[in-house]
Amino acid sequence: MTRREKLEAMLAESPDDSFLEYALAMQCAAEGDVPVAVRRMDTLLERDPQYVPAYFQLAQIVAGQGEADRARGLLVRGIEVARRAGDDHAEGEMRGFLEQLG
Repeated sequence: MTRREKLEAMLAESPDDSFLEYALAMQCAAEGDVPVAVRRMDTLLERDPQYVPAYFQLAQIVAGQGEADRARGLLVRGIEVARRAGDDHAEGEMRGFLEQLG
């Protein structure tokens, strides 16, 4: 069984587990299955808009697909969520990436 299949099986057993959804999305991205990765990240953020790491990772993925405007919007929202959560590290990473995007 592949890593992706294992994650899919675990997520089927725990469909509301944000970390599993995130891990599966990241695995899909690593495999080059970008549309599925984006869809899974979107689903995660709809269900759990406080899941800070998803904003940065999804912004990186969509920026890599030429969607800089969407990436900027994700980063602006993610920075606010990270700030409210007291996650200075994530906030700083997202601010840096937002500056790179211009």
